Formats: sequence, C-alpha cells, structure tokens
Amino acid sequence: MEVSQGPDFLFCDLCGNLLSLVSAKYAKCSLCGFKKKAEKIVGRETCYTVTAADIRRELGIEPFVQLAGNVNEKVEVHRKLVKETCTKCGHDEQYYVTRQLRSADEGQTVFYECPNCGHSYSENN
Repeated sequence: MEVSQGPDFLFCDLCGNLLSLVSAKYAKCSLCGFKKKAEKIVGRETCYTVTAADIRRELGIEPFVQLAGNVNEKVEVHRKLVKETCTKCGHDEQYYVTRQLRSADEGQTVFYECPNCGHSYSENN
C-alpha cells in the first residue's frame, strides 16, 4: 500500500473540504462538487497523531491544572535548613526541598544545597 507524504489526497483541490468516495470511479466534494478520480485515492493511507490536548480542545474540556500568570515565571521555593554535612566543603547545614518525581509508591527526591559553597546534589529516598 502506498503511503502519502501528506493528507492532501483526501481533500478537495478547490475548497479544501473532505472528499467523500461516492462511487468506485470518483470521490466528490459535498461543498463545491469537485470530483477526483478514485484511483488517486484508493489504496493510499495516511497517519496522524491525536494528543490529549487535541481531545480536550475538541470536547471543550479545560486542563486539570490551570497555570496562573506567565508559564516561564520563576517560582520562589522556600527551603528549610537541615543538619546535613556538605559532601564538598563539610559545612554542617544544608538547604533542602523535596519533590515527588517518581511514581507515587516510591519515595521523594530530596534536593540539597550548601549555603556555604553552593554545592548542590540530590538523593532518592
């Protein structure tokens, strides 16, 4: 079966409407009446991808999470100090913040940053 480089063979050359195969000889545009020979359509296939965003847009469903403001806006993270020794300079306190990056049945990832030297690293618990 021949694979098309584009889906244009399915659409009207004049108005862009989707063609309907009305007989074994030709396909017809229901909007303007344009006809295309069936031999140019039959036996060809096209592929496309439907994303979750496409489905939400088609059904008029809003995303689960609404982002307020600018998406590229930096969010200030409030970090706490913990008694943890820096692996680089040996300072005895570290800033830390936790995030759930893996599946829910696995532990959180802890991100550490030394206030003394700025060295940062993470641990998966």
